[in-house]
Amino acid sequence: MLAKYINARELEVAMDTLQVNIHEAKTQLSKLIQAAINGKQVIIARGNKPVVRLEVLPEARCHRKIGNAKGLILSMADDFDEPLDDFKEYME
Repeated sequence: MLAKYINARELEVAMDTLQVNIHEAKTQLSKLIQAAINGKQVIIARGNKPVVRLEVLPEARCHRKIGNAKGLILSMADDFDEPLDDFKEYME
């Protein structure tokens, strides 16, 4: 058996894609809509053949808010931004 080699972009798309059949789409529509809003590509298939893509409208997308994680980092080492010993040879 030969393994199929895929590049990083194809792997990223495969991990972010959710394909369901029509029956499952009917019963799980709310969850599929939420998955699409969260960034998943949702494909609805008939007999394992992709037929429709569920797409989020631009006005329904979540807007990122700057400063939303304020206070999340409680402490940081004093040498946080110092070069790592393993990479010193590359920094010279």
